[in-house]
Amino acid sequence: MGRFDGKRALVTGGASGIGLGTAELLAAEGARVAVLDRVVPPGAPGGLQYFAADVTDDPGVREAVARAIQALGGLEVLVNCAGIGAQGRVEDNEDSEWHHVLDVNVIGMVRVTRACLPALRRSAPAAIVNVASIAALTGLPERALYSATKGAVLSLSLAMAADLLREGIRVNAVNPGTTDTPWIGRLLDRAQDPEAERAALSARQPHGRLVSVPEVADAIAYLASPAAGSTTGIWLSVDGGMANLRLRPER
Repeated sequence: MGRFDGKRALVTGGASGIGLGTAELLAAEGARVAVLDRVVPPGAPGGLQYFAADVTDDPGVREAVARAIQALGGLEVLVNCAGIGAQGRVEDNEDSEWHHVLDVNVIGMVRVTRACLPALRRSAPAAIVNVASIAALTGLPERALYSATKGAVLSLSLAMAADLLREGIRVNAVNPGTTDTPWIGRLLDRAQDPEAERAALSARQPHGRLVSVPEVADAIAYLASPAAGSTTGIWLSVDGGMANLRLRPER
């Protein structure tokens, strides 16, 4: 028996990267899984039901969530993984980019959660897992905008946990370190020296490598599972020790 037998889950941003890895893991462990993403990829993995929606479009989100919940027959688990990156110091991004990244990474999470709450309340006990980032806790160079949005996700997660606990809905967050995803791949492709940039991204994490998608997906699955029934209002860092460890240089 899987951890999620009989459960229904919705994963945003599930067409690639951490979202896809999470959706596939939940399905492999017995859940019926709906994926919400801006573009439904061709040849989408079997066992997952895809629904197209842009998280910046509230009517579109409400319509897609309603269709997904109807197809699943209910909802016990919501994983808010949809998000976009941004590079630059505090002075480097125009107002329009600040508004857009905040709209996707923070308000998009609000829109999806708001649309899912009636079904989650009907299915309590239920769980929400929000994907933040180690950038919310650790000062990273040239990530001012991105870090601000992920810090907001952590604060939002705590407030949601306080508001929803007595309704039978647990809320937690996961902080991935630098994870080997398509977004990181595109970042490396734009670098002047991709191999040197990859080595630098790996070296800034104490365990010396990029975090893998399955490692993050498994953390999300744990927090969403019945095994974490007494865990709410926390964040779990999957970062190779980046947030808290200060190793001495190797001799």
